[in-house]
Amino acid sequence: MSTLHFFKGHGTENDFVIVPDADGELDLSAAQVAALCDRRAGIGGDGVLRVVRSAKDPAAEHLAGEAEWFMDYRNGDGSIAEMCGNGVRVFARFLVERGLAEAGELRVATRGGVKAVTVSAEGPVTVDMGPARLPGSEGIGVDVEGRVRPATNVDMGNPHAVVFVEDLAQAGTLYTAPTVTPEGAYPHGVNVEFVVRRAPGHVAMRVHERGSGETRSCGTGACAVMVAAARADGAQPSVTGEPVTYTVDVPGGRLRITERVDGHIEMTGPAVIVAEGRVDLSRL
Repeated sequence: MSTLHFFKGHGTENDFVIVPDADGELDLSAAQVAALCDRRAGIGGDGVLRVVRSAKDPAAEHLAGEAEWFMDYRNGDGSIAEMCGNGVRVFARFLVERGLAEAGELRVATRGGVKAVTVSAEGPVTVDMGPARLPGSEGIGVDVEGRVRPATNVDMGNPHAVVFVEDLAQAGTLYTAPTVTPEGAYPHGVNVEFVVRRAPGHVAMRVHERGSGETRSCGTGACAVMVAAARADGAQPSVTGEPVTYTVDVPGGRLRITERVDGHIEMTGPAVIVAEGRVDLSRL
């Protein structure tokens, strides 16, 4: 198939090429995904969301009984990722706008598990991102302007190293992946978040996403940042019995992140479908 039907969407300017493939007939190579995401010679995006029925994809057929649709997410370089928080909101918005699911509560299969999503007819989308894991941060550090600062290791279905700084400019250009120590701490790569505090319960961040570079937003990263900030502030809802909510500013907008008493992280933010078209893959 040389002509590909696509849509374009974003969540807090974390943008995606959306490829409908209900019956799992497409086999996009890593090179084709990277070409689609190329901002000069392709459509442009931080990643590709392939929309396929769970039962039609070997990676998700075991989840078909829990979720009809599978979000096959690829990073901008064509590599496979476990999850994308902004992506799953955009994915759910797409399903509702195309009549593939009803507004309200729905479930989406991902490589990071099945995610419960609440989609309003218009407005923000909320995702239950599941619980965060803190595998241990001893010895984990990120190089900031030649100085290694301690980082908090947070797993949101994908790995994150969260480091607090005085100024977001200290993150540098983020054209290349920040240096994380010790070498080999994240054998499959890691998303690195740089965070500053704005006010109680309010932080701002920049992020280098593995496989994509700096992006305007990262949903799982915002959740990881919220958890790291809450722990640094002494908040742990599963212990206190009180949920905690943080506002997380990203370059592309604002997300609201809540940690419930059961440990699950809820993320609320915008999701918008902005374009539809066709592209000749042979010309990419």
